[in-house]
Amino acid sequence: MKVAVFRKEHFNAAHRLYNPAWDDETNFKTFGKCSNPNYHGHNYELYVKLIGEVNPDTGYVYDMKILSDLIKEHVVKKFDHKNLNLDTPYFKNKIPTAENIAMVIYDLLREQIEDDLELKIRLYETERNFVEYPVGK
Repeated sequence: MKVAVFRKEHFNAAHRLYNPAWDDETNFKTFGKCSNPNYHGHNYELYVKLIGEVNPDTGYVYDMKILSDLIKEHVVKKFDHKNLNLDTPYFKNKIPTAENIAMVIYDLLREQIEDDLELKIRLYETERNFVEYPVGK
């Protein structure tokens, strides 16, 4: 029997949705005020979900303290109070949409967590707008 465990963390970050191949008018038509040249910020809520078998020796799917530490080290420390476009290498050639941020977070954490555990990322950009990655598994 598999069990899902969740860890919630948050970070605050600024970004600009902007495609450098387009002019300002096209960017504004596509991204609206999110393409503001002076950036804008969000209070992101991050949910990390692990699915796996319960270890009979510990009773855990995964040690939540270790998961918390991994998220803080590999995500929060890199993104919190940063301008995602300017202060991180992950969005130099990628638009920092919620979709792309979730995929980057997945990749950062996937390297740290055993392959036998299924990993899912849910990222809330606002209370009403959120993404989940991956889907279809």
